[in-house]
Amino acid sequence: MSLDTRTTQTGTALANTPRVTSPHPAYKKRMRLADSLQILCVASVAIVVAIFLADGGAAKFGTPADAFTSLGIVAGLVGTDLLLVMLVLAARLPPIDRAFGHDQAMAVHQSLGKPALYLILGHAALLITGYALAENVNVVAETWNMFTGLPDMPLAFLGLALMIGVVITSLVVVRRKFRYEAWHAVHLLAYLSVLVAIPHQLSVGGLLSEGAIARYYWLALYAAVAGAIIVFRFLLPVTRSLRHRLVVDRVDAVAPGVVSITLTGRKLDKLRATSGQFFVWRFWTDGLWWQAHPFSLSSAPSERGLRITVRGLGDASKQLPQMKRGTRVSFEGPYGLFTENARTSPRVVLIAAGIGVAPIRSLLETVSFAPGNATVLIRSHSLGDTYLVDELTDLCRVRGVELRIIAGKRPSGVSTWLPADAVRDGISLSTIVPELESSDIYICGPRPWTDAVVRDARSGGVPKKQIHYERFDW
Repeated sequence: MSLDTRTTQTGTALANTPRVTSPHPAYKKRMRLADSLQILCVASVAIVVAIFLADGGAAKFGTPADAFTSLGIVAGLVGTDLLLVMLVLAARLPPIDRAFGHDQAMAVHQSLGKPALYLILGHAALLITGYALAENVNVVAETWNMFTGLPDMPLAFLGLALMIGVVITSLVVVRRKFRYEAWHAVHLLAYLSVLVAIPHQLSVGGLLSEGAIARYYWLALYAAVAGAIIVFRFLLPVTRSLRHRLVVDRVDAVAPGVVSITLTGRKLDKLRATSGQFFVWRFWTDGLWWQAHPFSLSSAPSERGLRITVRGLGDASKQLPQMKRGTRVSFEGPYGLFTENARTSPRVVLIAAGIGVAPIRSLLETVSFAPGNATVLIRSHSLGDTYLVDELTDLCRVRGVELRIIAGKRPSGVSTWLPADAVRDGISLSTIVPELESSDIYICGPRPWTDAVVRDARSGGVPKKQIHYERFDW
């Protein structure tokens, strides 16, 4: 392992930087918001079960046919409710972003995919079985009867097929075989799968019959979710892009294949962006306009401009260095809780690999700590392939931060974030940073590497609430 200690704790803190001696004031407020949102999610499931019970559902288990049918109805109600929760989590609502951050919200979104699908599959299988028992026919015949004889059932089967396709393409082993744009296009079918299933819910069952209070609640739930998606995924980004009129001001080479892009516009302070956050950018030039890119800020935002630092990995992102000054830029955001608002402890440790240095460098510019209470760890294959290292070195010197560049290749067959010789010598995050347990840990890099750092931090005794990460993944 090559460990380069560029700057030790000899600098002075920036004059206007507050010291953190207790959890950040926003932390308790954020936890209250998170608790409230989780209660709402649980309550939404409880309400749909209550709707079933209020319709006399508890008395509808007298025969095997009734039992299968009733269980199928409950599975459909709960499964659909979870689908709507998933759509809300992906709608990028500001309260959800402030409470959980984009990474955690999307992790919960992904974790609900399989349970929701299993419940919807159970809904179909249980209802078919219940109807088959009631009519004394086999399930194949009953499936055909439902498909051809009940109103809106072809749409319901189409919705189920689309949902299965979305969940399958979301599996990591399958997702890796898709380009992002193709995967994203398939994933948009989730909206269609929910939409085409609505008619049969209103026309087939008596639970949501015309005039029933449950029907109006169900429709209001769909309307609220659709409204949130339209407003926060489409209307708000378009409005903000038109209002702030972002354009490319300059493109500066940082390293081979890596550039920093400075953007200017109108009233950028009104965006209320924070160091560590990211935007989803769309550059309106040939070869790039049809793709949206999630890039983090690489310097503290100001009313004068925003800066991102990008490594050209995909076909389109490789064209970014050739962008001309004045290129129009639209955006979604800012997003993410990789910010000062996540702080819980007086000390801070910032850890990055590769282009993950961008939000770390941005955070380092504004995050609050007393001199000597911060450490920056940069992981690279060699000392020469670290991005923005000169800027990091200068910032660390001014702010009194220990900067360590840990270079070397990882061992094969071992899940670790450290070089092979460090693993051999028993080095871990807690040996590099002795005050680890009293620190907030900010981690940014590729998913497997980030997961390895998180595991190391947890094994070093760091509570989950003190670990904050952004992973380069989709």
